[in-house]
Amino acid sequence: MAATPITVYLAGDSTMAEKAPDKRPETGWGEFLQQYFPSDRVRVENHAQNGRSTRTFLSEGRWQAILDRLRPGDYVLIQFGHNDQPKEKVDRHTSPDEFRHNLTRFVQDVRAREATPVLLTPVMRRRFDAAGHFEDSHAEYPAIVRAVAQAHAVPLIDMHRASEEVIQRYGVEGSKRLFLWLGPNDNANYPDGIEDNTHFSPEGASAMAALAVQGIQWLGLGLADNLAQTVEGGRAT
Repeated sequence: MAATPITVYLAGDSTMAEKAPDKRPETGWGEFLQQYFPSDRVRVENHAQNGRSTRTFLSEGRWQAILDRLRPGDYVLIQFGHNDQPKEKVDRHTSPDEFRHNLTRFVQDVRAREATPVLLTPVMRRRFDAAGHFEDSHAEYPAIVRAVAQAHAVPLIDMHRASEEVIQRYGVEGSKRLFLWLGPNDNANYPDGIEDNTHFSPEGASAMAALAVQGIQWLGLGLADNLAQTVEGGRAT
């Protein structure tokens, strides 16, 4: 009898989530993860949703939906921060202390089911100042993810730092290709065009998924033994 595939659950926000047809070509990086694994050995189940913070992911029952399906040997990749951080978004903002508490709960819940939690810092937004210097917009939230990972000995993939390297490598103009930048009439979903420095194009989502796979390799997770293809230059912290 064939072994039951490992399931990799993705818990996160719009940068990771699968997109609706009317939002294309916006693409979440989680949509590219399955291609790195044979589906008969590893199955990626993407539960990430647009606009969710750790607080709303819990309150809407999305976290419980993962726990109800989780089996020993599975993995949960957890990436939040984009929607927890902005104070003006009162429907989703999570204070730093609550953010830390929620991440700790996520880790404990997964381990209680004999599965493996993996924390990921949020991916960078594309933001440059007038002089072309890169700016980080996530305040203390990535550092909180790192601190929770260290305090609880959780595998950490530092998407925050790794994505900054990619965006800076593309440069001020070239990095627009990684994000949802379209001119008027370039796409029927955006007749007026769009300049979105948070959400990814297919090219950007693919690049971010490669960073996640690099992290899986670098950490030496058992999951890496199931990769159908690897990525050179593993980078994680």
